[in-house]
Amino acid sequence: MRLDIRLPIGLMFSVIGALLVAYGLFSDRAQYARSLGHNVNLVWGAVLLAFGLLFLYLGRHGASTVRLAEEDPEGRAVAEFWKDK
Repeated sequence: MRLDIRLPIGLMFSVIGALLVAYGLFSDRAQYARSLGHNVNLVWGAVLLAFGLLFLYLGRHGASTVRLAEEDPEGRAVAEFWKDK
C-alpha cells in the first residue's frame, strides 16, 4: 500500500483554495472595507490553491521510494560503524 500523504493534503488545500478564490471573485466588494479594500479571500485562496497544487505535483512526481541505509552513502558509513560494535 503506497499511499502518499501529499496527495490527500494537496487535494484538501486545492479544494479549499478554489472555494476561497471563487468566493473572493463573486462576493460583494463592500465587505472588504474593513480590510482596507484588500480582497483577503481572493489572496489567501490563491495562496492555498498554489500550495495545494504544489503538494499534488510533488505527490505525483516526487520520490516515493524509501532508500535503505546500506544504499545511501551516508547510511553505509553509519551501518559499517555499528556492524563492528
